[in-house]
Amino acid sequence: MLGYARRSTVVPWARPIPYAGGLHARAPQPVPIRPFRRRLATARAVLLESPERRGRPPKWPARRVADAVFYVLRSGCAWRMLPKEYPPWQTVYYHFWKWRRDGRLRQAHDRLREEVREAEGRKRDPSGAVIDSQAVKGTGVGGPERGYDGAKRLSGRKRHLLVDTGGLVLGASVHAASLHDREGAQRLLTDELKESLPQLELLWADGAYTGGFRRWAEEERGWQVEVPRHRDRQLWRYGLEQKPRGFMILPRRWVVERTFAWLGQARRLAKDYERLPENGVAMILWAMSRIMLRRLVSAAG
Repeated sequence: MLGYARRSTVVPWARPIPYAGGLHARAPQPVPIRPFRRRLATARAVLLESPERRGRPPKWPARRVADAVFYVLRSGCAWRMLPKEYPPWQTVYYHFWKWRRDGRLRQAHDRLREEVREAEGRKRDPSGAVIDSQAVKGTGVGGPERGYDGAKRLSGRKRHLLVDTGGLVLGASVHAASLHDREGAQRLLTDELKESLPQLELLWADGAYTGGFRRWAEEERGWQVEVPRHRDRQLWRYGLEQKPRGFMILPRRWVVERTFAWLGQARRLAKDYERLPENGVAMILWAMSRIMLRRLVSAAG
């Protein structure tokens, strides 16, 4: 028999967590809600409370709409395949589109990131970040910004991420896979992003971001670009040392790779199913918001 935890003690816009057991099974303990509400009050107000006061009251509460978006993201199903327990898919997609266009999704995501950083004992604005891209195989939905990556031998799009040293997303961009990383990074690091990160001074990147991009970042954005490398790398080629075995961790560069692994847990992001690149960015923000919500719940407990 399948039961559910009490709705009054769960995440504001997340579905109750099912637990397996019979009639005598013990339900999971409720999560302390006071610290959780205190940390998420601003983010919930930005996303779930509409400033519009005219017209009739909405038929479907925003919490149920957000539940449906999380379901699509986590399960990877199409919009038209939403279960009947959720609002109609047209309503869900309309609010998904609206929250992306008016900037409420971005604002709620940034508020959550600031709360998570404060809960971890760090400042709200980071001073260092890591940048990298991920090539994702496309599907038959079509749409702009699609290309072929000759290095990865993959047709689709690239996801460019800028994350802090803890792996939280600071900026995201989706573009054609044929675009080089240096040009894609310049698309990502816009003037608007620079204004939202006033304390940022240092970027860690891989070898693809050297040369022209490093000069551009220092001159146009005022950020120093550092490329971590192996100490005394490739000396084994000249017989000066033995060839290293196994996997060697490079400082800072693994952080963004871990973030890509977090995003890969959402089946909607396993491939590029979105027709518009802007929707792909929105799905990344939804996925990271879900991860940060769970972190805040754990911190509140």
